[in-house]
Amino acid sequence: MTYDSALDTALQRLHDEGRYRTFIDVERARGNFPHAVWTKPDGTTQDVTIWCGNDYLGMGQHPVVLAAMHEALDATGAGSGGTRNISGTTVYHKRLEAELADLHRKEAALLFTSAYIANDATLSTLPKLFPGLVILSDDRNHASMIEGIRRNGGAKRIFKHNDLHDLRAQLKAIPANLPKLIAFESIYSMDGDFGPIEAILDIADEFNALTYIDEVHAVGMYGPRGAGVAERDGLMGRIDIINGTLAKAYGVMGGYIAASAKMCDAIRSYAPGFIFTTSLPPAVAAGAAASVAHLKTDTGLRKQHQDGAAALKLRLKGLGLPLIDHGSHIVPVHVGDPVKCKMISDRLLADHGIYVQPINFPTVPRGTERLRFTPSPVHGPDQVDALVHAMDELWSHCALNRAEMAG
Repeated sequence: MTYDSALDTALQRLHDEGRYRTFIDVERARGNFPHAVWTKPDGTTQDVTIWCGNDYLGMGQHPVVLAAMHEALDATGAGSGGTRNISGTTVYHKRLEAELADLHRKEAALLFTSAYIANDATLSTLPKLFPGLVILSDDRNHASMIEGIRRNGGAKRIFKHNDLHDLRAQLKAIPANLPKLIAFESIYSMDGDFGPIEAILDIADEFNALTYIDEVHAVGMYGPRGAGVAERDGLMGRIDIINGTLAKAYGVMGGYIAASAKMCDAIRSYAPGFIFTTSLPPAVAAGAAASVAHLKTDTGLRKQHQDGAAALKLRLKGLGLPLIDHGSHIVPVHVGDPVKCKMISDRLLADHGIYVQPINFPTVPRGTERLRFTPSPVHGPDQVDALVHAMDELWSHCALNRAEMAG
């Protein structure tokens, strides 16, 4: 065996299965989102509309965010200078953590370079803090949560997705004297369904379990101040650890947890993923803090976003497409075939100037491949019309089923 041949075999397997991933060179222009310029493999360019970005509210283009980043960049330079423990803590990092703690009505927040790292580092560290800890994880939790739980060396249990009976049964089987934590999400991003937060918290109270919620696809967009679904439902105070991102609705970069001061201090002190990682550049932290602060009061953007998502769903349902609709802002259209999913994605881009990446295994289970659209407040009626007409045409071209709606 040669190493190169092994790599060739692994890559060819992805091509054969129709799920080899390609990067599309797309350049956004400030103030022109969701429009962008696609540089084709032959070097020519084409104007496109982005329909798969996670900058849900367009905050990555917002003047308040850009001004804060310019100010910090001019004041401090580019990099942070090191880890938080050595030379990487600045007034911008502290200001952002204060904004996040206030957002979630918690004593403290702890900043990471991404929400993936925040999940991985926190969940892999908790058994060091609570010897014998058993983590119960929803079987559709994000890869970052799965990885953190897998690496932590402690006991784990996987309960069926949003299945309260299975969760309760598994908790009953765990000795009462062992510490327990339930890890779940508020919105599961691939189907767009909600976690039963209040019911899980009730069960956690019954079994004296800690709770850990991932609000990555909800922060900035739900609740009176954008703190997420738990805020919308009046449940934040009952949750022990809240995980969120600054890279989606807030339009910048970074992740965090919000919890008690003692919990954040312990994770800060024990998690290798925090201790040994260079901190975010000050300009990024400043932009994120400005975005969080702005969205605490800008309820209009959240309403526009929800209205836009609802309108797109209605139009796609009108075509009879198998839309997965659980009432959130996420708009997945089930294709169920990796080759056809990639084909529609390619044709949308090349023929219609519509950029949406296919979602294939391992992000979703085999046979559930889909296109996942993320409308924003700045996707206007013309962009929606273009998308709907293109999907109608391509769905027929690929001879895909319109008869049954996905649930």
